[in-house]
Amino acid sequence: MSVDFKSLFLSASILWDSGEAMDEEVGRRLADMLGALARFDYCVIFAYCGEARPIDLYSTFDEREYHVFVTLYQEGPYLLDPFYRAATLPRPGVWRMRELAPDRFFASEYYRTYYVETRLAEEIGFFIPVDGGATVVLSLMRAQGTGLFRAGDIDLLRKAEPLVAAMIRRRWGDLGRRFAQAEPVPPSAPTPGSRPTLTQREKAIIQLVLQGHSSESIGLTLGIATGTVKVHRRNIYRKLGIASQTQLMSHYLESLRVNG
Repeated sequence: MSVDFKSLFLSASILWDSGEAMDEEVGRRLADMLGALARFDYCVIFAYCGEARPIDLYSTFDEREYHVFVTLYQEGPYLLDPFYRAATLPRPGVWRMRELAPDRFFASEYYRTYYVETRLAEEIGFFIPVDGGATVVLSLMRAQGTGLFRAGDIDLLRKAEPLVAAMIRRRWGDLGRRFAQAEPVPPSAPTPGSRPTLTQREKAIIQLVLQGHSSESIGLTLGIATGTVKVHRRNIYRKLGIASQTQLMSHYLESLRVNG
């Protein structure tokens, strides 16, 4: 597929001369431009800053889809999302979900409890750090009926990354004020349940388990032995009086509702 990036640049540059352009218009132009390069079913643009609830800047969802992809996501599951983790590192560039997901992502409680509800075959994101410690992530999604992005699609989208980054920084270069006015930040790695006292290490392990990391992956991430991870996991289950990851996820989400 031959693409005239110069023409795309000139078309998009109209936005650069309009500092007052609204989020919706900029988002629509970006989606239209990227749609000329690769087919996708949905587009959403989120802004992330630390553990603050992400701000939805633009999306193409209908009402039902918005409830799943945005409303439910903002209630807490975003903290377990591989895209959120990459945004807060930050990890600039164009990334496929499969490149960022933990080793047991598709067996994780995050996947089974939330991500499966999206009915996506694949997701690819443009990760653009902006001022104020925020990162804007433009996600392109394909539904299960559409199938995966092809290698040629990925190549074209990555070639467009400098233009996408320039447009995003032009419109959303300073999001600090928006996050200052947003809802309160939930506590870091919230403790499932209100009574048990968990250590900071145990709280970190809870998030990694729910994200889909194996004990081996958790050990590498935290710099501890795999056996030590397993001991921590047993202690967490004992303290919380639970026996499964499903129960662990329920405690985790309940703590977000209570403390968020």
